Parts: sequence; C-alpha cells; structure tokens
Amino acid sequence: MAKKIDEFEGINFEILFAGRSNVGKSSVLKQITGKNVKVGKRPGVTLKPTHIRYSDLLLTDLPGFGFMSGVKDRKQDIVKDQIVRYIENNAERISLAVLVIDGATFLDIVQRWEERNEIPIDIEIFELFKELGIDTILAVNKTDKIGDGELDTTLDRICDKLEMLPPWKQWIDCVAPTCAKKGDLKSLKSLIRQRLHDVKRDDLFQYF
Repeated sequence: MAKKIDEFEGINFEILFAGRSNVGKSSVLKQITGKNVKVGKRPGVTLKPTHIRYSDLLLTDLPGFGFMSGVKDRKQDIVKDQIVRYIENNAERISLAVLVIDGATFLDIVQRWEERNEIPIDIEIFELFKELGIDTILAVNKTDKIGDGELDTTLDRICDKLEMLPPWKQWIDCVAPTCAKKGDLKSLKSLIRQRLHDVKRDDLFQYF
C-alpha cells in the first residue's frame, strides 16, 4: 500500500490569513505574493483553505467567515467550525496569523453584534489566536474608505474593541493599515519581514 504523502511535510513557517467574507483578504494575499490566489466573485464562495508553498514556507488563506451570499446559515456554521478546527489542529505549526478586517465597516458590525449581546466572529477569532499563543498581525484593510482625518481615531476605536489600549500607534508592531485595492501594503509586508528576521529567516524576504 502506497504511503500517503503529507503535503505539509517539511513546513517550518506557516502564515495564516483569516478574515470576514468580503474584507479583501484574498486580495491582500495576492498583492503580497503576486500570486493569483482564488478570489470569489461574491462573499463566502471560498469554502476550503487555499495554500501557497515556497520551500518550507506555507501561506494559508482561510475561507471567509460571517455572512456568505447564497450560503445557508447551517453551512456558514460548518465553515466557521472548520476554520476553528484548522487553527486549533495546526496551532503548533502556525508561526504567524494575519487577521484582515474592513476598517471602514468593522466598528458598525461590532456594534450590531453587541446590540444582540453577541461577540462578533472577528473578535472571537482574534481571541482564539491569543488563547493559542499565535503571534497575530491585524491588517486593517480598505483604509481608502475611511474619511480624511479619521484614520487615527478609527484605528484607536478598533484597537479598543480588541482590548488593545489606545492609542493604536503603541501597537504599531502588530497593527497594519492597508489598502489592497491601491497596492498599499507596505506596513503589513514590513511587519511580516520583521517576524521572519526575528527567527533568522531573511532568506524568505524574496517572497514578500
């Protein structure tokens, strides 16, 4: 009987990309790597993790969670469970998580959930990363949709919701304002490279 091949054998550094549907997560990954990552035409169509491998580096794009157009509630719950299970099962291998949020809508979404006395999935996932001891970068995407002069205030409020005491700039080592649409991912790339440098893996800079 042929031995089953482990597609993750030899992986020494995994970077996980997670986020609500339609926050531009796959677009962020595409801009970072230059690879054509599968991007859905409507929110929530990607239901399984997508992997990109370079040598012993693995980039994982998790399915978007939350509202999914044309996907039944039960299926959405299953996808959420699959995401949580993937994170928990691979926590030891995951070196870094990038949680992508839509900076322009995040606070409104959180408010709607709070009015129902519920915790938004974004915050649940962020807390799960912390609980598992996974180093996390918060990529605040779609900054072009935040009003002029409101970015710092918005970032302060976002950090507050994630129990990171404002001002946000004291978290500049883990909060990256981004705009994938305009190709502005300088801060995110810099933070990823810093993580690689910290573990003496400058050789992987070529992929970012």
